[in-house]
Amino acid sequence: MSSHAHATTDRVLDNRRDRRVSTETKASVKTTELIVYVLGVLGVLIASAMVDASDFGAQEAWFYITLLTIGYMVSRGLAKSGSRDYYDDHR
Repeated sequence: MSSHAHATTDRVLDNRRDRRVSTETKASVKTTELIVYVLGVLGVLIASAMVDASDFGAQEAWFYITLLTIGYMVSRGLAKSGSRDYYDDHR
């Protein structure tokens, strides 16, 4: 009787190890989108700091950073809309 219970428990544990689950998409830190976004924001900030305020001031810089942020959020939303990132569930 104890060997039968042990075999059943092993089978249940094996099924858990083989379970394949998914998230909606990759984590944002694993994508090139985040790197491009951060570089874009840094580029805008550096450009606004280096040129004359009458040409490209803080208000324009923050406007472009806002546009970059909206673009990044839309791209992450599109990435999450139908893709899956599969991984093995090791509990």
